[in-house]
Amino acid sequence: MNKDTNQIMALLNAYRMDGLGNNFLIIDRRQNSFELNRNKIISLANKKLFPFDQLITLEKDEKNEHPIKIFNPDGIEVSACGNGARCIAYLISEENKQKKISIKTKERVLIAEVVGKQNIKINMGKPKFEWEEIPLSESIDTKRVGIEFLYKEHGYGFCLNIGNPHIVFFVENCTKIDIKKLGPKIENHRLFPERTNVTFAQILDKKNIKVNVWERGAGQTKACGTAACAVGVAASIKNLTDKNLQVHFKEGNLEIYYEKEIFMTGPVSRVKKVNIDIK
Repeated sequence: MNKDTNQIMALLNAYRMDGLGNNFLIIDRRQNSFELNRNKIISLANKKLFPFDQLITLEKDEKNEHPIKIFNPDGIEVSACGNGARCIAYLISEENKQKKISIKTKERVLIAEVVGKQNIKINMGKPKFEWEEIPLSESIDTKRVGIEFLYKEHGYGFCLNIGNPHIVFFVENCTKIDIKKLGPKIENHRLFPERTNVTFAQILDKKNIKVNVWERGAGQTKACGTAACAVGVAASIKNLTDKNLQVHFKEGNLEIYYEKEIFMTGPVSRVKKVNIDIK
């Protein structure tokens, strides 16, 4: 009897979605609070039955807010995922037929709005620029961060926090960057006690930026919402672009608008329901 009950408990409702090729496995824990520890997340990632850049759990609703937890494939919980939050917003809107959705992450509440067919706009809140907020391991100018093996060729990086830590380098050609080689070295550099996301950004014109992204705990990804936000903020502050711009990924664009708070708009996929058997 217990064995049967365990099997039932292990069969979880889940969804697959993506934002511009940024893949998510969403596990619904609103009715079944089955424990999902780090080892189980790593096991799911390694099986590659449902490949994901992040695993997101839907937790029990709190008033009019929808709490989520976000995990990288290495099983580490993180505080933010812009594309993932937009996917969650679309999923909730399909369930409740609501246009506006409040999503509660580990670090902040995000307000999302359906603005077109499978097009979601989300307020990502205010970026953080202080070294201890990002965090960095020492007090330095966060807008001019020199990393010894990058400085000669790529100059200074721009560090900030969009709910998670980022460093952005502006380069002439982002596609020529060997991100699989440099990404993990920068991610795990001594300056970043919580590791960092890494973006090499190429200014196309005042309204368009092309990027090459290494995501903390996930590796090279086709798209990253918080990286797009980080690039938009950094480019605006450095007067490289307008406040309203398009960030170009392999499978499409995200529109970023920065004026104290960051607004991100872009498409998400349809919701695909799956069942996951976790033993």
